[in-house]
Amino acid sequence: MSSSLPSYRFLALLVPLALGLSACSFEPKLRVPSTPGDHIPYAASGNPKGTVSAAGVAGTAQKFVYGKALDEEWWKLFHSREINELVQTGLKNSPTVAQAQAQLRQAQAEERVNASIFYPQVTGSLQATRAKASSAAFGGGKGGFRYSLVTGSLGVSYYPDIFGVNRLVYKNSEALVDYQRWELEAARLTLSGNIVTTAIDAASTRAQIAATQEIVVREKKLLHLTQLQYQAGAIDDNTVVTQASQLASQEAKLPPLQQQLTVYDHQLATLLGEFPGQARIPELHLDQITLPEQIPVSLPSTLLKQRPDIQAALAQMKAANATVGEAKAQFFPTVQLSAAIGSTAAHPGLFFDPVSSIWSLVGSLSQPIFEGGKLRAQESEAKAAYEVTFQEYRTTVLGAFGQVANALRALQRDAETLRAQQAALEAARKALHLSEVSYRSGASDYLTLLTSEIQYNSARIAVVQAESQRYQDTAALLVAIGGGWWHEPGKGAPKLQEVSHPPVKRSGDPQ
Repeated sequence: MSSSLPSYRFLALLVPLALGLSACSFEPKLRVPSTPGDHIPYAASGNPKGTVSAAGVAGTAQKFVYGKALDEEWWKLFHSREINELVQTGLKNSPTVAQAQAQLRQAQAEERVNASIFYPQVTGSLQATRAKASSAAFGGGKGGFRYSLVTGSLGVSYYPDIFGVNRLVYKNSEALVDYQRWELEAARLTLSGNIVTTAIDAASTRAQIAATQEIVVREKKLLHLTQLQYQAGAIDDNTVVTQASQLASQEAKLPPLQQQLTVYDHQLATLLGEFPGQARIPELHLDQITLPEQIPVSLPSTLLKQRPDIQAALAQMKAANATVGEAKAQFFPTVQLSAAIGSTAAHPGLFFDPVSSIWSLVGSLSQPIFEGGKLRAQESEAKAAYEVTFQEYRTTVLGAFGQVANALRALQRDAETLRAQQAALEAARKALHLSEVSYRSGASDYLTLLTSEIQYNSARIAVVQAESQRYQDTAALLVAIGGGWWHEPGKGAPKLQEVSHPPVKRSGDPQ
């Protein structure tokens, strides 16, 4: 018994040592770029508080509520049945979303594959052999002898994760699962944004077609009036030709607008995952969309957590950081333990006899000694790959903040533009009415009327375009702040990845 004590003492020392080594990690601390604090505004010269009001269906004054989160999916703020129907259909049928879902499942399967390394690998085998051996090989005479051999075994192998390589490989795959999960959310957000903006473009084009058709009707009436005056000898034929040319010019604007509407409808069909010839696209008009009066705008710290593209970039950084640790751990030994137990017999009846039992215990350790600089190069490659993800994260964050800032200012300017265009339209309408009355009475010439026509027609189309732009930029802002994916029904929201972002210091800030 005394001879066995040293071995037990050795094991008593070895186990804590192995556990201590396994607790070590070669993964460096995650380094993230600096970001603005919540006191820093998105836009230059400060965040706007809201917009002015204007006449018309898209003239609502909007207020920006900073620090308030979206309380529903973003497109529902427009309160449009047609938009809701389009987005829901697209999210259900789009191949881009289906592709992102498949990529997520693929990453999850790979994560489970890498998780299996933490468990012992058990393998069973059974082999039956019938053979003839030459007696000459053993110095015998003619002929030989025949024999049967039945062998069965159960083997176990295990890789103790002493230096954490397995944990780092698994952490890498875990981060890639998070990346694909956020890529799925980004695909959904991008798709919904494209559907809504394309639908608004189509509605704007319909409004421009309707306005142009009304202008054509007006031009036809004026042409008829001009022809009557020509027949009465009040004007010359040049005036009739000029008015006919003005009518033709307006009619020529309709085919391109109709073609553009067709393109938008086909584009919507593609976004919905349907063939253009089979899709049933609901006809959306601008007056069926309600402009949100209050728009929640997330603070910078919240924006970092709820933008899917930022979270996806962060997951890529974590995966690359784990790869750096994995490359460092490759410099240290790899340990493998394996054991096997079984039985081998020349006759099946002896297979379970104790004399037929076989077993083995194997422990191996391998240590890189010289590989021509390969391990150092792999470590340098992993560090460079991490630097790539670091800069990609910076680019993504800067782009996100730029999108929010641009959308805030755009909405402010859109409202001012719409107010000015509405005023211009009202002035053009009055001027055209006065010109028509004066022209009919013979108090003014046709050139004055023609100038008023052109100004009114341009102002009418400009108002439609300004209204459409307010809807477009409202959608852009709602998408830029994350889109409210956390309110998607029937699914749990992805776990937010939080990291400590060093704040950006400005000149004059206390050290």
